[in-house]
Amino acid sequence: MRLAPLMKEIETLAITGDQNGEVRSICYNSGQCEKGSLFVAIPGLRTDGHEFIGDALARGARFIIHERDFSPPVGVTAIRVRDSRRALGRLGANFFRHPSASLCLIAVVGTNGKTTVTYLLESIIRAAGHSVGVLGTVNYRYGEERFPAANTTPESFEMQRILREMVDCGVTHVVAEVSSHAIALRRVDDCAFDLGIFTNLTRDHLDYHQTMENYFRAKSRFFTEVLPGGGKDLPRRMIINGDDPWGRRIIRQTAGGRLTYGLDNPCDVTAEPFSLSLGGIRAKVHLEGEELDIASPLMGRFNLYNILAAVAAARAVAIPNEAIRSGIVGLSRVPGRLEKVSAAGQPAVFVDYAHTDDALRRVLQNLSPFRTKRIITVFGCGGDRDHGKRPLMGEAATAYSDLVIVTSDNPRTEDPMEIIREIETGIRTPKFSDISEFEQQPHTKGYLVLPDRGEAIAAAIGIADTADIVLIAGKGHEDYQIIGSRKLSFDDRKIARERLALWQTARAGS
Repeated sequence: MRLAPLMKEIETLAITGDQNGEVRSICYNSGQCEKGSLFVAIPGLRTDGHEFIGDALARGARFIIHERDFSPPVGVTAIRVRDSRRALGRLGANFFRHPSASLCLIAVVGTNGKTTVTYLLESIIRAAGHSVGVLGTVNYRYGEERFPAANTTPESFEMQRILREMVDCGVTHVVAEVSSHAIALRRVDDCAFDLGIFTNLTRDHLDYHQTMENYFRAKSRFFTEVLPGGGKDLPRRMIINGDDPWGRRIIRQTAGGRLTYGLDNPCDVTAEPFSLSLGGIRAKVHLEGEELDIASPLMGRFNLYNILAAVAAARAVAIPNEAIRSGIVGLSRVPGRLEKVSAAGQPAVFVDYAHTDDALRRVLQNLSPFRTKRIITVFGCGGDRDHGKRPLMGEAATAYSDLVIVTSDNPRTEDPMEIIREIETGIRTPKFSDISEFEQQPHTKGYLVLPDRGEAIAAAIGIADTADIVLIAGKGHEDYQIIGSRKLSFDDRKIARERLALWQTARAGS
């Protein structure tokens, strides 16, 4: 594409060199540059793209977008901009011919529930006969294609590229998890969204946002700036959790059509009566004067909220009730979201992504009514992330569990034992020296430290019986563990199934 149309609607401060050249590719990683590339130098959180301009030129780049002083060599065009990260998104939209304009594009925004809501909507939209794509924490997917997700929400240029691929393959609807980082870093500013869903806001990512108010501003910016700026105009463009106090703030800050959902406050979409069990959810959903009986294999009150969000969103984009009902009942599991990995005749073992104190508390609150004996929880906290939530997670885990085994999560560059010590500051129950001490005091609640995650899972399942519930929390769908700079193969679900097989063999032989 010629440079001039690529630069449409990009604020430039100065251009040096040929302005009519042809750009063969666009890159923001100098290692991907080739002959005729346009390289965007972005100041990052850890490295500065301006330091790699020389490498980009050596690889053949002939166009450079930059924020800082740069004198281009002969034959190179330099475009100085105020914000190169912002320019990257516009470049992507121009280069890939604004793919979101051809899609029904739905964003799911919030701390908890985003992944489950995307899976529910994917199932509902597919039941309605449409071709759907998903961008989220587990992966990016459409049709038979599956791609690993480097980020919950792709970088702005990659977002446009993937959306173009989806359009070209016949996708009509896309559901995207939109993270607070993506909103703050303007990765989605050049996407034309039809609908935005707000699930809730609880403590997370404060290592980046610093305060809950900053975190809220990032989330709410999607509804006050990004969604209205997309140029689309559905009658109802926002789906807001009316039971969440932050959701009610968004309602006060925004104008225009919306649907609210909830169970405790008057909302447009609600459920009454409903029943929750280990077998799933049954509810009568009230939807703008209509009643919709739904059944879902998913568990827990928090998943009923996710279902209400999906129902409201489906209604807003004109999905028929029968497809809504069919899509909900047809979704049997969401990877790593209260995913049951045990079989009949074994302890009830669940793997969940809960990695905040609120998410962990909610999962345990939802499991508590189903206990017939004990709840055993295995969890840790990730390294190089918010330190403040660690004692809060320790407090939440021990409040609802008979035994908590504190272990390692993704320690990254931190000492795993230091992370565990910070978790312990929030725990008020006794500490056992080993698993046998707990077994000798079966009526005493407490916790145990086993830093090796595999050993911790083995210990939890090893002492469980068929009346127990075991929750393995924090990593969910992840199939790796990050220790130092190494990314090692590790899947909670795989480890749990292996230990359950050994549990079954041991019981059969006794």
